[in-house]
Amino acid sequence: MAQEKRLSFVGGGVMAEAIISQVLASGVASNKDIKIGEKDDSRRRYLSKEYGTVTSAENLDIIGGSQIIVVAVKPQQIGEVLSEIEGKLESSQTIMSIAAGIQIGRIVEMSGHSNVIRVMPNTPSQIGKGVSVWANTSEVGDNNLSFADNIIAALGESVHVQEEKYLDMATAVSASGPAYVFTFLEALVDAGVHIGLSRDMSEQLAINTVIGSALLARDTDKHLSVLRNMVTSPGGTTAEALLTLETGGFRGTVIDAVIAAYKKSLSLGGY
Repeated sequence: MAQEKRLSFVGGGVMAEAIISQVLASGVASNKDIKIGEKDDSRRRYLSKEYGTVTSAENLDIIGGSQIIVVAVKPQQIGEVLSEIEGKLESSQTIMSIAAGIQIGRIVEMSGHSNVIRVMPNTPSQIGKGVSVWANTSEVGDNNLSFADNIIAALGESVHVQEEKYLDMATAVSASGPAYVFTFLEALVDAGVHIGLSRDMSEQLAINTVIGSALLARDTDKHLSVLRNMVTSPGGTTAEALLTLETGGFRGTVIDAVIAAYKKSLSLGGY
């Protein structure tokens, strides 16, 4: 049924646009099946022009008839948004939240609606190379689950879990992870410039090194430490660089950063 492919977005920010663009590119839904609620007038005009979707400044105008309502707002805004749509949804409609740290129980409490999916995507979803971890309540029907799975798969890797606790862990690793990678890349590029490379060349070398290394790690059965040792000759340049990283606390700092992000995710959810 056409109605079963209709998709609404409450919020039209970066992640909402990432989902919209990939859903359209993959054919999971068409632009006539997508409606967007967005308060910012210029953003609303942009989304309508870019994707040919129906947009409105009023969220209540766009939720009717949709199988899934994607709540794509910041954690600090979700209470206001969910209270706005409380009591306005059919029991068959599914709320899909991508707000970091906001547990399913709180979404149910704030919305008065128990048909809920919680997803933790990341920004590479913008090009279909993301990874998203998600969980759902038992009230989500098979049709909605199938539609949600197709939406999430359009963003890249889809990891469906039975226990919601893994989403806060994923927030710290995969959702925040791109920022760690970009920070490392920025430092690597700046270092290349410092020793004499042009910025363009340093960016080309650094970015493609990270891409190639990640693909090698994914496509081989070798442990990460084995891959690292394959590059590290005794007494060589890589060994010297790794010693500097270790004495500078690189590994421990990364671990501490992930733990800090995990704790912050829990605190956003009130834990």
